[in-house]
Amino acid sequence: MKSRMDSPVMIVPDASQALQALGKALFASAEQTGIPSRTLFLAYLRASQINGDSVCVELHSRNALAAGESTERLLAVSAWRETNGFNDAERAALALSESVTRLSDREDPVPDEIFNEAARHFDVAALATLIAGIATANLWNRFNVSTRQIATVSAGK
Repeated sequence: MKSRMDSPVMIVPDASQALQALGKALFASAEQTGIPSRTLFLAYLRASQINGDSVCVELHSRNALAAGESTERLLAVSAWRETNGFNDAERAALALSESVTRLSDREDPVPDEIFNEAARHFDVAALATLIAGIATANLWNRFNVSTRQIATVSAGK
């Protein structure tokens, strides 16, 4: 497999620095608002799975592992509803991630039920951080998927 072109982030002047700064701001905000970085990585991973972005699936999985996430939970993210391995706040973040990622799948893309459940677990600043982070993950997914960026993972056994 070969990429169609370099990522637009690498071609557009100053885009990489701007997006890296946004990422740092989001993780700083998460720390200030009490969102565990593992929760952010789970939400980002779920968006990347839905969007078929192998680069971000690999990245967010690796970062989640480095943040202390277990392999078992990472393997269960795509089926989070069918497992009891996630707490209520993580489940709310995963549901929100799916809704924000699948905007065109339903008439009311982010129903009150999903938004209100997330708001029950995250205060307004944390919720804003979570939504901005999910939107940013989706932005990266669109760059990577449209240009067919390839994850650099080993074939393994």
